[in-house]
Amino acid sequence: MDGFHLGNDELIRLGRRDRKGAPDTFDVDGYTTMLGRLRNQDAPTIYAPRFDRHLEEAVGSSVPVGRETPLVITEGNYLLLSGGGWANVRPALDEVWFLDVAEATRVSRLVDRQRGHGISFDDARRWTEQVDVPNSRYTLAGRGEADLIVMVPAREAIRGELGRDL
Repeated sequence: MDGFHLGNDELIRLGRRDRKGAPDTFDVDGYTTMLGRLRNQDAPTIYAPRFDRHLEEAVGSSVPVGRETPLVITEGNYLLLSGGGWANVRPALDEVWFLDVAEATRVSRLVDRQRGHGISFDDARRWTEQVDVPNSRYTLAGRGEADLIVMVPAREAIRGELGRDL
């Protein structure tokens, strides 16, 4: 789904760059169109975009999906969102699994992800609190629509079970 982020220039034009990752910062219509094309597979190869973390931009026509591909897995925070064009995503999917991560673990991982992009701890924490955590509320709202909910325990519980830190 990240391949359908609106470009940074467009996000700046729309005044949304400071909250990239929110539902209205994606080309949801393009995403649902691609899902429909993949389901119908009306061409020998369909090219999907990918998100380049070094550029922080989507790169179109980067992932070839051949007609013979037996299974396509997509992921994204808003697959179960009911508002706007997102309501068209769920019917295009055979099955949706929801990964339910304990909040403390989710927040810690979000900060770590930002840090992995070379962002300072304070800026990573600020982004997580101001952008990622509010966006997660949209994600959690659709939880009940999932076909399967996979519970992920808090880091502390995993650490205790495995005897090491994750």
